[in-house]
Amino acid sequence: MTQTMRIALAAVAAVAFVATSADAQTLTAGMDRGTPDLKSAGALTFGPEGVLFVGDSAGAAVFAIATGDTECACEGSIEAAKINERIAAELGTESREILINDLAVNPASGNAFLSVSRGRGPEAEPVIVRVEPSGVVEVLDLSDVLFAKTTLPNPPDPNAEERGRSLRSQSITDLVFADGRLFVAGLSNEEFSSRLMAIPVPFQADAESASLEIYHGAHGRFETRSPIRTFIATQLQGEPYLMAAYTCTPLVKIPMAELQAGAHVKGITIAELGNRNTPLDMVAYQKDGRDLLLIANSARGVMKLDAGPALSIEGITTRIEDTAGLDYETLGHLNGVVQLDRLNDTHALILVQDDSGAQDLQSIELP
Repeated sequence: MTQTMRIALAAVAAVAFVATSADAQTLTAGMDRGTPDLKSAGALTFGPEGVLFVGDSAGAAVFAIATGDTECACEGSIEAAKINERIAAELGTESREILINDLAVNPASGNAFLSVSRGRGPEAEPVIVRVEPSGVVEVLDLSDVLFAKTTLPNPPDPNAEERGRSLRSQSITDLVFADGRLFVAGLSNEEFSSRLMAIPVPFQADAESASLEIYHGAHGRFETRSPIRTFIATQLQGEPYLMAAYTCTPLVKIPMAELQAGAHVKGITIAELGNRNTPLDMVAYQKDGRDLLLIANSARGVMKLDAGPALSIEGITTRIEDTAGLDYETLGHLNGVVQLDRLNDTHALILVQDDSGAQDLQSIELP
């Protein structure tokens, strides 16, 4: 899950400018009351007013759900040992029968929300869980809520696979909300299948998207089919950029001003973080006057990067045998981190898995 930050995507410049004026009081405008027909629950992010955005890759749709979770808990950290077992108990099953897919902290309340699959495969039941600083774990009742839905055009076929992995499951890989827009990364069934969508909120028809191309130094070639795995948005010396991490593991900056409706955009690879791994989650923060990134990784632990040189660093355009670009530090004390999000200005919330499969929610000071 990504921390909501100010970003601008010119792919929908005209529409987005109007949407930017939509303040927090308008996010629920036009929502229906009822039960969202979620087919799956994956990527999460929050907007204002406790509006939770849920990526539904199986249904090729995104839902905006008014959780009503708008009262600040103001109790600081969240600690929840064996959270997967506690959620399984709430659902009347065992921890091996559930999968926690994403984590998002509601900035309006300080509560953590988790997207969960109950069961495995296409028949898995989507579930949303709230965890409060007090330790209360609650499965959200979605049977009578305000919500809106938007369907993504041209998703991968539900039966399409590549290297044994469902392409449909990658139709939504991450979400970011900013400036009245929801940004959706993932795959399409189009020629350049890696794409970004910018959807005005409240949802409107005919959202535009841009296809993406990056240079993957470890592979020594440009790629258009690999989706962003996790992304944030930030400012580099006052200019809006998207920071996106891909599998195996290019880190790419994308100048927002170059994104146009229907454009084919070339991201600038500013780091290669090594082979045989997948970025899992990323947050940005400032500390001691420095712009920093934390990236949780499937094989290399949690990486801390100084994003300061990102604006001036030369892009990688040749084959890389190991690592290159922005320097990083591996935080050896953070083992098994599979999800993270900003809890507040000084702390992050992490989901940690140990060798037994037990998963804990822990609050940590931002390093």
